Amino acid sequence: MSAAELPDYRELPPDVAARFERINKRRVVLEVQDVGKTFESRRGTVEALRGINFSVRKREFICVIGRSGCGKSTLIRILSGLENPTSGRLLVDGKEVHGPGPDRGMVFQSYTLFPWLTVKHNVMFGLQCTGSPRWHAEEDAMVWIRMVGLADFADHYPSQLSGGMKQRVAIARALANKPRVLLMDEPFGALDAQTRCRMQMYLQEIWQNVEVTIVFITHDLDEAIYLADRILVLDANPGRVQEVINVPLPRMRTPEHLLDVRFLAVKQRLEQLIHKPEDEQEKEDAEDLFPIERRDIIADEVL
Repeated sequence: MSAAELPDYRELPPDVAARFERINKRRVVLEVQDVGKTFESRRGTVEALRGINFSVRKREFICVIGRSGCGKSTLIRILSGLENPTSGRLLVDGKEVHGPGPDRGMVFQSYTLFPWLTVKHNVMFGLQCTGSPRWHAEEDAMVWIRMVGLADFADHYPSQLSGGMKQRVAIARALANKPRVLLMDEPFGALDAQTRCRMQMYLQEIWQNVEVTIVFITHDLDEAIYLADRILVLDANPGRVQEVINVPLPRMRTPEHLLDVRFLAVKQRLEQLIHKPEDEQEKEDAEDLFPIERRDIIADEVL
């Protein structure tokens, strides 16, 4: 299908529009107000983020996407409390927060599991740190382990698990403390394509059944469209909000939605935003600087 035949990515089918009306009536859980971040380097001050404003409502699923260097990971580290903003503020349930807190759970791209603890004890760890008795922590941990489909592996160690299973443990551990917001920094980026697809399905199912709001960082356009209610697109140098897109697809998503014309329309728009015309000029400039032709690298007889 040609680009001209795709529908307007901003048009929402009636059922999806009705769902967004319901979402917009929910209370705001996470609010980012005019957040900026600068770093000092040997070359001077580097502005990573400028004037970031957005809010996330209860049980929303937000994906943040943008070109390399747009500050996606810096933003989520600020949301988690691992970085402090240079300007602006962060509110959870209307209260300004500083630093990490149990109201925000974090899942990283690396699994960050304790290798000397079993699956069960990894999930119990945060519960015990907050003062939960051992028996209660164990009981709660098993609820979440069953939720992510790993009950048969509760006594296994991380070294005995696949990459996808480790990430499910990390998700269970983050959810065990019942955070208001689950923050995920490219959690499936290190997984192979098949495992990644399975994890996306798992995450959807978990989110459908758990009272949690998700902010999910990704560089994968398909993943963002497949998972999100709304997509926050960041521009680079400095990182700032370029556009917020309501995904015009119903819940819950299936692999068939990857071929939906509305999915393709949103993907086309994301490509326009992230791969701008100036990128082509940068490519041409690079070719001028390094004028290497194919015959300079590969012998003719190999072709």
